Amino acid sequence: VAAVLFKKGEVRFDYSQSEGFEMILTVKERIKIYKKEGYETANQSISYYLASNMREKISFSDVATYNLVDGKIVKTKLKSDGQFDEKVNKYWGAMKISLPNVKEGSVIECEYTIRSPRISKFRDWNFQSSIPVNYSEFKTYVPEYFIYNANQRGFIFPKVTSEKSSKTVNYTYRDNNTPGGTIIHSAEQEKLEFTETQTTYIAEHMPAMKEEAYVNNIQNYTSGVSHELSIVKFPNQPLKTYSTDWETVVKTIYKDDDFGLELEKTGYFEADITTLIAGIKTREQIISKIFSYVKSNVKWNQYNGYSCNDGVKKAYKDKTGNVAEINLMLTAMLRYAGILANPVVISTRANGVALFPNLQAFNYVISAVETESGLILMDATEPFSAPNLLPLRDLNWVGRLIRKDHSSIQVNLMPENLSREINYMNITVKNDGTAEGKLRRQLTDYEAFGFRNKYAGGNKETYLEELENRNNTIEISDYVRDNELDLSKPVIETYSFKDAHSIEIIDGKIYVSPLLFLADKENAFKQEQREYPVDFGFPFENKYSISVEIPDGYSIESLPKPISMVTGDGVGTFKYNIGSTDNKIQATVVADINTAIVPAEYYEALKAFYQKMVDKQNEKIVLVKNK
Repeated sequence: VAAVLFKKGEVRFDYSQSEGFEMILTVKERIKIYKKEGYETANQSISYYLASNMREKISFSDVATYNLVDGKIVKTKLKSDGQFDEKVNKYWGAMKISLPNVKEGSVIECEYTIRSPRISKFRDWNFQSSIPVNYSEFKTYVPEYFIYNANQRGFIFPKVTSEKSSKTVNYTYRDNNTPGGTIIHSAEQEKLEFTETQTTYIAEHMPAMKEEAYVNNIQNYTSGVSHELSIVKFPNQPLKTYSTDWETVVKTIYKDDDFGLELEKTGYFEADITTLIAGIKTREQIISKIFSYVKSNVKWNQYNGYSCNDGVKKAYKDKTGNVAEINLMLTAMLRYAGILANPVVISTRANGVALFPNLQAFNYVISAVETESGLILMDATEPFSAPNLLPLRDLNWVGRLIRKDHSSIQVNLMPENLSREINYMNITVKNDGTAEGKLRRQLTDYEAFGFRNKYAGGNKETYLEELENRNNTIEISDYVRDNELDLSKPVIETYSFKDAHSIEIIDGKIYVSPLLFLADKENAFKQEQREYPVDFGFPFENKYSISVEIPDGYSIESLPKPISMVTGDGVGTFKYNIGSTDNKIQATVVADINTAIVPAEYYEALKAFYQKMVDKQNEKIVLVKNK
């Protein structure tokens, strides 16, 4: 639909006496749009840091759309109404542009510069995109005073070259006046001479990153490079080291006033929590009571972050706050109640996996209680979450638990228990090729959590219409839903149905799948090869217990054969059993995926496993008329 013709980035350092070293990133990109589906590439959003002491400045230049009209190239420049500045939160803004006059065949060109005092980390550079990239080049010019760790990710690596050269920076020097001293108005021209290392990364003919089923965050596997400041070594000054390991990172986070100090505040809730847990003696009841209290009394304002914006006291008073304010408050309340609770900093799925130690690796915080049998993880931002039942956005490999003494441990965020969908279905097949029946569906753990998040409290008529359309346009009646808001119990749906589309009659024979409209119709995995893991989010089990009553005057000509399959060191299991007695057919189908994340080397086996499951689910019972 579109392709990046070239994308070039360049990082340089500028020096002035007043500001010291600042980092300047310049990016120039040219994209060819081939189809309407590629129009979205003409909309760009560049984030920038806006906290006053480290504010970044962003500017656009040479932004235009080029079209071929009657054999001539027509250039349309970006107008002021095509540029928007948006405040994302306390720390970040976003400059957005929408290029004008975009058509099929357009070439768009954009150049922007970001001037930043935040030299601790370069912007991540991606060599791949959701569209093919013909040429990608990233150059860095780093003075000898700074040492950065360069971390490459993805499965295709660029060519890297490096060379050193002498660099001279001219600047104007003014004496700093001492109190009571003579005011000096004169200025001198000075030179700063140092060695500069130029590193060039070049990648060509990079394929598009294709989204597929069960991908955590495609960014984790996109070819790219990141740079994290490791050492600063100015002449005649002591060596200064930065975040080179996770222990250093978490200590820095905990010492931040918007984290550690907020966690220590308790006065604003003490009276309320004392009353709340009065008379409660067991640890489990105290945890449950406080967790429910926070969920009910402080609503999430949709802002992420491990640092508080307005503080826990204001969030408690206003009954709304960001992630940090809610979950640090929860942790503080649990500690006040005598529970061994600590914060866990994590990176959400949208933020990517925290692969390398740096302060930007995390963007979220949850709470954990340490017990003899393991950790109890909690996130009070969602009304339907429960202990050890985190929102899906939190399930992103690992986090770091930080204790009061600033020590930390790695925490596995991925669930290990199976979440279940269990279906009990009674089917009566009619001789006209229709079916009637009843279905009871039971959802536990993450299956129930996802259902409640999407449908609880919603319009039931709208849901039933969606349910009918999703299931081969069946007709539903007598719908009942139980335990919609009772988090201690599974969600249960029961309904009657009529199905006029799932059964075939060919040459007088009736062909019917025991799963009827519940059978999967296609394999979720379509790529020939896959170089990144399959991330199901959580282990799960789908179970179907089915009873089929055949119509009068018919008998069974053939049944699908039972089967039992296992794949990839027990990653997946599938069992299909079927038998008959008189005019009744009984079938049990169970599919388990026993691990949340399946390594890429199992992809081929997993794809074949899924295809066999789909094929088996769609095999038919064949019924013939009695003679």
